Amino acid sequence: MESSIVKVGGMSCQGCVASITKVLQALPGVEKAKVSLERGEARVDYDAGKVTYAALKQAIEDAGFEAA
Repeated sequence: MESSIVKVGGMSCQGCVASITKVLQALPGVEKAKVSLERGEARVDYDAGKVTYAALKQAIEDAGFEAA
């Protein structure tokens, strides 16, 4: 199990947090996603054999936010 932090830009409310959490947890291999509005980041626990760090970033970007 891997754990990564993805910096997220463009969040302004708890609705944004909920949206990002939902798209991350929908990815196969993601066990847990904890998104922090205050820190501007998402901490994701995932199976690297099923999903890549790049796929996590892409899911956030596809939801309309910036990911770094």
